[in-house]
Amino acid sequence: MAKYQVTQSAVTQLLEDVRREHIAIPELQRPFVWDSVKVRDLMDSLYKGYPVGYLITWQSVGAHLKGGQVAAHQQILIDGQQRITALRAAVAGLKVINKRYKQIRITIAFNPVTEEFATLTPVIAKNPEWISDISELFTANSTYTFVKSYFEANGNIDHAAVEANIARLEGIKNAQIGIIALADDLDVETVSEIFIRINSKGVPLSSADFAMSKIATYGDRGRNLRKLIDYFCHLAVAPHAFADIQENDSEFAASKFISAISWLKDDAEDLYDPAYGDVIRVAGLLGFSRGRASSIVSELSGRDPETRKVDESRIPVAYDKLEAALLQIVKKYHYENFIMLIKSAGFIAPDMVGSKNALNFAYALYLRLRADDSMSEGERKRIVRRWFVMSMLTGRHSGSFEGTWEQDIRRISAQGAAEYLTQIEESDLSDGFWQVSLPNSLETTSTVSPFFQAFLAAQVATGVRGFLSKSITIAAMHQQSGDIHHIVPKDYLQKNGFPDRADYNQVANFALTETSINISISNKPPAGYLAEVEAQIGSGRLTLGEITDADELQRNFVENAIPSRLAALTAEEYPEFLQERRKLMANVIRSYYEKL
Repeated sequence: MAKYQVTQSAVTQLLEDVRREHIAIPELQRPFVWDSVKVRDLMDSLYKGYPVGYLITWQSVGAHLKGGQVAAHQQILIDGQQRITALRAAVAGLKVINKRYKQIRITIAFNPVTEEFATLTPVIAKNPEWISDISELFTANSTYTFVKSYFEANGNIDHAAVEANIARLEGIKNAQIGIIALADDLDVETVSEIFIRINSKGVPLSSADFAMSKIATYGDRGRNLRKLIDYFCHLAVAPHAFADIQENDSEFAASKFISAISWLKDDAEDLYDPAYGDVIRVAGLLGFSRGRASSIVSELSGRDPETRKVDESRIPVAYDKLEAALLQIVKKYHYENFIMLIKSAGFIAPDMVGSKNALNFAYALYLRLRADDSMSEGERKRIVRRWFVMSMLTGRHSGSFEGTWEQDIRRISAQGAAEYLTQIEESDLSDGFWQVSLPNSLETTSTVSPFFQAFLAAQVATGVRGFLSKSITIAAMHQQSGDIHHIVPKDYLQKNGFPDRADYNQVANFALTETSINISISNKPPAGYLAEVEAQIGSGRLTLGEITDADELQRNFVENAIPSRLAALTAEEYPEFLQERRKLMANVIRSYYEKL
């Protein structure tokens, strides 16, 4: 059976199909990313008969049109949104949505004497030789009258040539554009593979893109659910855009969904700013117990996961589940409490979390556990905290994670979250992990390594102070001014047999410290700068930091997992120092994890 068919459609027929929603273009409600120059170039290519690429559509089952009808054969446009939007703007004279979610015109002018296209400017508007807005020709009742008016305004021109050029411009309405229509029984993975192979740019089309397109086909409700996802993600990053959305999207502003995200206009948190793909994934886990974004497309298409057959009665139920999940996800109380929960585990800054998927699953788990009335809030938080940190340490949500997600959700549902988490810990966080695997994993120069970030999170969560600091905590340094300091300075190591970055930039040679302390240490070896600290302990005269007590210095060493023999360290002993510190860092992480 053919996986697709190729057809040609005239520009005017294509625009009519879009107007009647026979072809659904969800992107019409999103900001138009092309600039006016690209719109101009598209018109010029059509005028000259150049190819403008294929549009790619995919069959949608159970799509709802305006007026309540259900379309049996609606196509979702999955590639070509910007070209269609540009045609609507230039040919039909319709407005586009700008970055402020305001409707604006992009007006393309044409000079039939020189055969040039241009974006309309005040100078062009005053020049009668230019047709200021080509859409006026395409929508004119009489081409004869239009041409006559042009000749009246431009006497000294070659009428025959100009008339031929205007006719050629009008011929854009009949220009043929190729459409690749993918079969309706293809699964999302196959559609994505076809898309990549026939798309000259080689740009992957994600399952989340399919899901967003599919969601928007369900009438007003679907469009607003899609906007709910889009606007939630946009406002999490740019809260100021709320006023623009409220002012310029009357349909969404009149829906019940705008109140659900209005709180974001005052949001300043940036620890977890999900993209729409992240929201889709969380909604899949929460509403459908499915880990793949493509599974949401199947659910919204009425496809029975057991029989693989379409049952249209399943579609409204799927949208009910999706809406319920989304409203849980965007709820202010849930979102803010989840952020506080993650921060309570010590992950207080975005750059500490290298895996967005770890956050996604943890948020879905938190929301699912909220439905368990038998579980206390304290137990719920304990499980989510430990799950999140466990997943960071084990890379549970990296690679081909979707299958793991679905397995985890099934087992959490069957066994209970606490019991299943304990099972994972016994398997993946055994003594061998803490004593061997984790120290070995800390043998890295990457400061964004999840293992080093887990160490810093452990320090934040336990409230410890920076290296050689008397009162400034690691948490305060994350939020204000702190440096990652070489415990054994780089310059000293380079001059004493360790010239390679892989040696001196080991994370086991790093500690967070105050900028002023880092500057004071400079390139002194440990024996040198610790001698200054010892001197101030005896004299009370501060020269490096503020520690003036020997016991306090030792406590600071313990808090920062630094071997006590640092002051006597020689360059030859540096490798043993790194090995010893990695074990101490692993012990800090283990102690912290067990107390979560």
